[in-house]
Amino acid sequence: MILQKLSLLNYKNFEAESFDFDPKINCFVGNNGVGKTNILDAIYHLSFGKSYFNPITTQNIKHDEDFFVVEGFYEKNDSSEKIVVSAKRGQKKIIKRNGKAYDKFSDHIGFLPLVIISPADRDLIIEGSDTRRKFIDGVISQRDSEYLHTLIKYNKVLAQRNSLLKYFAANNTFSQDTIDIYNEQMHAYGTSIFGKRIAFVEEFLPIFLNRYKSISSGEESINLVYQSQLQENDLSTLLQKNIIKDKISQYTNFGIHKDDLVFEIDGHPIKKFGSQGQQKSYLIALKLAQFDFIKNHSKTNPILLLDDIFDKLDEMRVEHLISLVDNENFGQLFISDTHAERTEDVIKKVHQTYKMFPLSS
Repeated sequence: MILQKLSLLNYKNFEAESFDFDPKINCFVGNNGVGKTNILDAIYHLSFGKSYFNPITTQNIKHDEDFFVVEGFYEKNDSSEKIVVSAKRGQKKIIKRNGKAYDKFSDHIGFLPLVIISPADRDLIIEGSDTRRKFIDGVISQRDSEYLHTLIKYNKVLAQRNSLLKYFAANNTFSQDTIDIYNEQMHAYGTSIFGKRIAFVEEFLPIFLNRYKSISSGEESINLVYQSQLQENDLSTLLQKNIIKDKISQYTNFGIHKDDLVFEIDGHPIKKFGSQGQQKSYLIALKLAQFDFIKNHSKTNPILLLDDIFDKLDEMRVEHLISLVDNENFGQLFISDTHAERTEDVIKKVHQTYKMFPLSS
């Protein structure tokens, strides 16, 4: 799969711009603030229907404009594909494939597999469990549309149950029969999601461990541990046993929306006990394992976006990342950096075609 051309209209800081890409390596270079990351984000937008860095649609529209349009022209499986994402203030976002709008955005997820490696990924280590659940869900959803649909249904029922708990508290009332309806639905959807998350971690872990070993010079032992309340009991039982706590807090305290991935090094949380270098290696291994996992299931090379990595990673790790394009069947790569010469020096070490895109304010 190759992104051949990208066109932007009123997207973030771009008024009107288009790019024709090399099938292997493409580098956006220029000072901070000129829009390098915004171009990568536009490519991400075409795969996921949303921004990686700012999911609020209207904040991706150029200042003083009413709409944005992002167009991507792809070659996939010997066919031409045109994807358009557009948004207008006060209206719903639209995603079109070859001129036909999707009824559900979720139907588009996985069609254009993509992995991004960015300094923002550090949130996976320092932020709460919600960020790590989104990582799990994002990887599984790119290869399992049924999982994504089930997750959407679960979250909808969860929101309805929480609203019901607030209603009970506000009106000093309670209906067990009504709660049971939501409990049954959450149990069905949550049990399915739980099973698929377990299966994912079992398959993903050895891929991840192998990636970490290949990019780390250390001998430390790392691990990825899936934690879920459903490992203690089935969801239906948990919801029934904890209804008093839910009524007091006006919130559903048990379910797969509380799951977490624990990142460990030598048996301890990497957030507290891992050096900066170890944390960086951990995150890169995590994202490259994501690439491998998606590629194995989709039989397609995902597009790989490397955002601002030269400023955030040491030269050894950067060269390792770039060498992957040379040593393995990695597909198309997009890079952003502030120094054109530095970028080109590294790119020249691999034997692939490339294009440089100098940007200025």
